[in-house]
Amino acid sequence: MVKFASCQYAIELFDGFDAYAAHLERLTGEAVAAGAELLLLPEYAAMALTGLLPEDERGDLHKSIAAIQPFIPRWLDLCEAIARRHGVWFCPGSAPVLDPDGKYRNRAYLFGPDGLAGHQDKIVMTRFEREQWFISAGTGGLRSFETPLGRLGILICYDNEFPMLARRLAEDGVDLILAPSCTDTEAGYHRVRIGAQARALENQLAVLVSPTAGFAPWSPAVDENFGRAALYVPADYGMPPSGVFAESEAVATEASVWLFGEIDLEKVAALRREGQVALYRDWPEQFTLPG
Repeated sequence: MVKFASCQYAIELFDGFDAYAAHLERLTGEAVAAGAELLLLPEYAAMALTGLLPEDERGDLHKSIAAIQPFIPRWLDLCEAIARRHGVWFCPGSAPVLDPDGKYRNRAYLFGPDGLAGHQDKIVMTRFEREQWFISAGTGGLRSFETPLGRLGILICYDNEFPMLARRLAEDGVDLILAPSCTDTEAGYHRVRIGAQARALENQLAVLVSPTAGFAPWSPAVDENFGRAALYVPADYGMPPSGVFAESEAVATEASVWLFGEIDLEKVAALRREGQVALYRDWPEQFTLPG
């Protein structure tokens, strides 16, 4: 059984890094106190760091992305310390990270009780990222992470809308996909939700979503946010008929709220062998049509 905590995360304004660190310590402490052993924050959760900048920098999209780069090592050290101290698996969401080739990439990290397990870059950029943020696609491919909880993969937001990415992870033995997301419209939230549910159905695995939610008018990057934290599973034996294992009540929140739950990933994986349908097994047949 995996006890998970997925955050419906409000981007708040903090007076200095120490205040932000206290917030993250308090927030993750709530999840740990509730018994969570896997914690997930959303895509671009690290954009909260832009609130530490002077107004003229945090109010400018490109200046803010550049100006938070010196904070990112401190943020990573903080996240690693939280995972180590509490003995949990912690994905603190993603950040726009400047690589040595001069390009920014949308990068999500995974920490465990022994420290950094690795990272996953977003593969497919949205129009906003391509045309306004100038964020580049990751070049390291897809990764999976072997943990005592099960084999984990990460698909960041828009990547959940592309079937072959999740299929690659499924073929690599992934039991649970972590899906940190950030969408600025309800339509965007629903696209991610539909994609995540479809990926859970097609591959007979679980998908855990953590969104940004709420309003941060001081940030041109994450000013409006909509989304529900959720865990989606195949609609099959032993699972909810809707495929919705757990989900937040509202699409926006003024304060960060955890969605807690407990899932037996072995029961989900067993559906590949014993389910009403065999989507994972039958997947190749759609490519055998003549012509």
